[in-house]
Amino acid sequence: MEIPPIPSQGVSANLQTRVVNILTKPAQEWPVIASEPKDIAGLYRNYIVLLAAIPAVCGLIGMSVVGMTLPFGGGHFRVPIVTGIGNAVVGYVLGLVGVYVAALVIAKLAPTFQSQPDVAQAVKLVAYSSTPMWVAGVLSLVPALAVIGLLAGLYGLYIMYLGIGPLMKTPSDKTIPYMVVSIIVLIVLYVIVGTVAAVVMPTAPRVTL
Repeated sequence: MEIPPIPSQGVSANLQTRVVNILTKPAQEWPVIASEPKDIAGLYRNYIVLLAAIPAVCGLIGMSVVGMTLPFGGGHFRVPIVTGIGNAVVGYVLGLVGVYVAALVIAKLAPTFQSQPDVAQAVKLVAYSSTPMWVAGVLSLVPALAVIGLLAGLYGLYIMYLGIGPLMKTPSDKTIPYMVVSIIVLIVLYVIVGTVAAVVMPTAPRVTL
C-alpha cells in the first residue's frame, strides 16, 4: 500500500508510518518516496525538523541533566544547562543545514555516475537515510549508550544505498561507486560541521564528585 505525500494535517500519523516503513522495509519504501512531490520545504517542515530534534533534545537532557560517570574513578560530570542548550541549538541548526548541503553535493556528483542531478530527490535521499541516526538519538538520554548510535549510522548507509537507484536514477553498476564517493563527502561534511559546532559552542563540563 502506497503512502500519500505527508500533508499539513495528520502529520504525526504519517510521520510514524514513514519512519516505520523506511526503517523496516526501505527497499519497498524508496519507490514510493521517489514518486512523491518534490517539496523540500514540506519535507523539512513535516519530517526533518521534527526528527532532527530528537538527538538535540535527548543529548541536552542526557548531558546536562543525567550526566555521565567517567571510568576509573574519574567522577561524574554534567554540562552546565546554558552551555548544553547552546550546544543543542547550534548542533541542531548545523544539522538542518548539513542535510541540504549534503544533498547539493550528492546532486552535483550525479552526472559523474550517470545519475540525475536532482537536488529535491537528493534531499529526500539524505533525509530519509538519516532516520536511523535521528531515531537512535533517543539513546543520548543515557550518554553511555550514545555510542550504540554508530550502528544506526551504518544502517542508515545501507538505506541510502537502497535509495540511490530509485531517487537519483543511478544505473546498477554505478550505485556502489556513487555510494562510496557520497559517503566520503558526507564524512568530510559531518567532520566539518562537528568542528564548527565545537568552535562556536565549546563544551564546559561541570564535574561532580
